[in-house]
Amino acid sequence: MSLGQDGPATRTRMPEGHGGGSGRRQAQPRRALFTVVGIVVLLVAAIAFANRGDGSGSSGSGGTRTGGSSGGKGSTSSSATAPTGERPVSGRSGGIPAGFARTEQGAQSAAANYAVALGGVDMFNADRRHAIVSAVYGPNAGAVQGSLDRAYSGNALKALGLRDDGTAPAGLTFVSRTVPVGTKVTASGTDAATVEVWCTDLVGLAGQGSTNPVSSAWFTVTEKLVWAAGDWKLQSSSQKDGPAPVNGDTRAATADEIAGAVQQYGGFTYAR
Repeated sequence: MSLGQDGPATRTRMPEGHGGGSGRRQAQPRRALFTVVGIVVLLVAAIAFANRGDGSGSSGSGGTRTGGSSGGKGSTSSSATAPTGERPVSGRSGGIPAGFARTEQGAQSAAANYAVALGGVDMFNADRRHAIVSAVYGPNAGAVQGSLDRAYSGNALKALGLRDDGTAPAGLTFVSRTVPVGTKVTASGTDAATVEVWCTDLVGLAGQGSTNPVSSAWFTVTEKLVWAAGDWKLQSSSQKDGPAPVNGDTRAATADEIAGAVQQYGGFTYAR
């Protein structure tokens, strides 16, 4: 199993998403954990994780979009993704896509892939979590790692129905998968960028007898990135709820169908 994914990876190029509708839903414990990578909100996130159902999310910080690396202010805008023929990344680090271009598009690709890695089941395994944090964070990786180790333990795991080591009980499949829908740069420069990643996710225990069935949610992750060691690296990450579309009329899958789908359908490498 590759880091940050529930199955084999598949490469794709994601187009820009456009929001539809709004609404609030039950808070997801794993999403609250993801928020703690912004060190200043660790305590709030841990409480939200342990108390599922409070309907809250931490606010991501945004900014004014600047044109390229010039630093001049302009209006926030979005643009469709056009194939360029260029490889989105040149390699991997700790199982995570790496080697992003030092451009706005490169920063967006990094942000989307890092959101996937930080939202996957591997974050619940100590060794794999350490590898992910080392791969996606910059000079502050050590401080982030210690904070996450404290957050991914005890009552936080019990709230999801997991064992103390982060694994699912016998006969159940733990699902935690983040899917980016679109990205937007809100600030950029030669050595730093702020990117918002609009996401949906799946979280829960699949299988007969599960008391925490797999459900979905919509949220926006704000990632502040810095250029370090020849690549875009995370400096901080926070999130807020929505924008969420109106729920459709699709029949909810059975526990066995969800468990089977997670095993059979792999994740993606995202390119902007």
